[in-house]
Amino acid sequence: QVQLVESGGGLVQTGGSLSLSCAASGSIFGIDTMGWYRQAPGKQRDLVAAITRGGTTNYADSVKGRFTIFNDNAKNTVYLQMNSLKPEDTAVYYCNAKYFAMNYWGKGTLVTVSS
Repeated sequence: QVQLVESGGGLVQTGGSLSLSCAASGSIFGIDTMGWYRQAPGKQRDLVAAITRGGTTNYADSVKGRFTIFNDNAKNTVYLQMNSLKPEDTAVYYCNAKYFAMNYWGKGTLVTVSS
């Protein structure tokens, strides 16, 4: 079992910045990849960014150059630094951990970008 606890999020104006963090606990040694997904009202949940234990990153095209994902393996925590935020970034952001063939999810944190 893996538990994920997210923090961060909130309300920010267009062009502003926010930082999200996700701390993993439990059977963390089996985690290969951690990442962030987001889901806007009425839309599907999509990948925002992911990072492997070795540090390889992957970003959605819509956030490249604006968002940065990084991890602290010593703290079992993954971070998402979001800059130059746009109203279309408004969504619930979910932390994800891939543990062998299983996916674990956090409860989600709301990011609202006002225009």
